[in-house]
Amino acid sequence: MENERVDKCAGSLVDSLSRSYIQKLVSEGKITLNGQSIKNSSRVKTNDRIQIALPPAVTPDILPEDIPLDILYEDGDVIVVNKPKGMVVHPAPGHYSGTLVNALLFHCQGNLSGINGVLRPGIVHRIDRDTTGSLIACKNDKSHAGIAGQLKEHSIVRKYHAIVHGNIKDDQGTIHTLIGRHPKERKKMAVLGSGGKDAVTHYKVLSRFGKYTYIECMLETGRTHQIRVHMAYLGYPLLGDTVYGPNNNPFRLEGQTLHAKVLGFCHPITGGYIETDAPLPEYFQKLLQLFSC
Repeated sequence: MENERVDKCAGSLVDSLSRSYIQKLVSEGKITLNGQSIKNSSRVKTNDRIQIALPPAVTPDILPEDIPLDILYEDGDVIVVNKPKGMVVHPAPGHYSGTLVNALLFHCQGNLSGINGVLRPGIVHRIDRDTTGSLIACKNDKSHAGIAGQLKEHSIVRKYHAIVHGNIKDDQGTIHTLIGRHPKERKKMAVLGSGGKDAVTHYKVLSRFGKYTYIECMLETGRTHQIRVHMAYLGYPLLGDTVYGPNNNPFRLEGQTLHAKVLGFCHPITGGYIETDAPLPEYFQKLLQLFSC
């Protein structure tokens, strides 16, 4: 951390705080360096002391918001939506409005499961802000418990489409590793030799475009950033993913080119099998057309 910006250093020490929230704390004088007020651009040195005075935790009111939803399936127990790029799934520091939960509270008139608390009503699983596609939410606790059980048993079908850097030689393969927090960069995940959680991703090539490859990934487990970490580990990071891949972004993409296309599950009440297929977003289709020319 020698000569690192203080806001970045503080973020690595407290990984639950976003960079923007840390910068806000610095501007309010709630983060000091060796007892002195600082700027976000201040640099830290070995043996420097950073003090963070966090304000008391307050659970905010999460309000319904009339945000349009692309609904792939819905009944009285569950709803599957096609999440757009840039939408956060549930409220968190810095994102207490405009989230999928705000939209679901309005659409479902508050009828969402409460198992995960007031900040995550109805939410059983998540996808990253810049990942698009299928996500299921539950309208009551019984449905929530049923879907959560299927996730734990790895019986839910989850197929993602992605574009990665490089030309993958094998037509298909399986990545089986341990994934956990990056030992140095606490906001990132990483493949670990020990101490992480079991993670399995099956992939197959759909098309090759020389510098890029269009693939489908099927999750057997659902670890944080699993596909992004696994493909980067193989040497084929996702296009647009500047966290696990190259810093340059030649197509000016908003995050990783990753789409949760197919979601299949047994209905938690009726037991019938349901499968949804979320169409590729426009930006993804345009990339495929560009590479095909």
